Amino acid sequence: MLYQSFLIKYAEIGTKGKNRYLFEDALMKQIRRALKEVEGEFAVTKEIGRIYVRAKGDYDYDDVIEALKRVFGIAWICPMFQIEDRDFEKLKKEVADYIGQVYPDRRLTFKVDSRRADKTYPLTSEEMNRELGEALLNAYPEMKVDVRRPQVMVRVEVRTGVNIYSQMIPGPGGMPVGTNGKAMLLLSGGIDSPVAGYMIAKRGVKLEAVYFHAPPYTSERAKQKVVDLAKLVSRYSGPIRLHIVNFTDIQLYIYEQCPHEELTIIMRRYMMKIAQAIGGETECLALITGESIGQVASQTVQSLAATNEVCSVPVFRPVIGFDKQEIVDIAEKIGTYETSIQPYEDCCTIFVAKHPVTKPNVKMIHRSEENLKEKIDEMVKTAVENRETVMCR
Repeated sequence: MLYQSFLIKYAEIGTKGKNRYLFEDALMKQIRRALKEVEGEFAVTKEIGRIYVRAKGDYDYDDVIEALKRVFGIAWICPMFQIEDRDFEKLKKEVADYIGQVYPDRRLTFKVDSRRADKTYPLTSEEMNRELGEALLNAYPEMKVDVRRPQVMVRVEVRTGVNIYSQMIPGPGGMPVGTNGKAMLLLSGGIDSPVAGYMIAKRGVKLEAVYFHAPPYTSERAKQKVVDLAKLVSRYSGPIRLHIVNFTDIQLYIYEQCPHEELTIIMRRYMMKIAQAIGGETECLALITGESIGQVASQTVQSLAATNEVCSVPVFRPVIGFDKQEIVDIAEKIGTYETSIQPYEDCCTIFVAKHPVTKPNVKMIHRSEENLKEKIDEMVKTAVENRETVMCR
């Protein structure tokens, strides 16, 4: 195997102060989790400002890169040669060997960028740049130096050992999952909510999810679709506990007792109440939805305000200002789009009114909900207590 080591670079974590080690440790934990899905054995270690992944034997390079590209907190993945001997004459030979192995066609331009974390090293960075550049030109006369726009940037870091690398593969960025609490995602079978979950997980938030199922109006295939979506998001967020709530009786009761133009808003309000109740049991500090302003009747500013009124925890709406194509682009990038467009109805689309109110008056909504007070609290309690829970990973 050409590379046995990878240098993992982070970005935002580097701005943290005395508690930076907590974020580094969380990132290492997420890297280990991701690599469990890859064949092979790996050691994940760190030193000041650097995290390393070392393969202990054979492995599949492409699988490792794909796994690491799904770990939030990683800014760059750098396949590298790592050597322990810091003798400079040996280092010149190692750098030449590295170029010889990584770039079979050496008709290219290059620049050497040397850094010394250990300032006691006998050569300065500039001296290392000149001498290593000269060694490469002597070894490969077909190469040329270009300090402005080199085709290859040869990076050499002198630390406890020496890191030699030139490739920097972009990671997903963000913060390691688990460093910013936990939130409850209202997950439907659509395009938007999986993207919303992905985006909040990228900020370090651990996800739980709730899905509102309405049998027999929604099929088992619709439920399986949502389970599949949770599994796809979990590739980035880590395992997601999906709470499946039977919403049929509540929907029918609202349908019978409330004005039909207000159905969507009132149903949405009770979904938020139930999601918040489950979140309270599972230590979730916020709710997450895939709502985008103006996309449908229940997502006007007035409708969102009416929905928010029932919540006592923050509601995160990360795609609130996105248009549909922007959301689709992210869905395609994270691999949820093709599953989201499968033609299985969710419980919201079954009970949509022909002419839903787009500017609901909260006082009128309260008045309509008075029609529900005889049974609704007990029905909500039953729905919460009898929910099905599936671990998606």
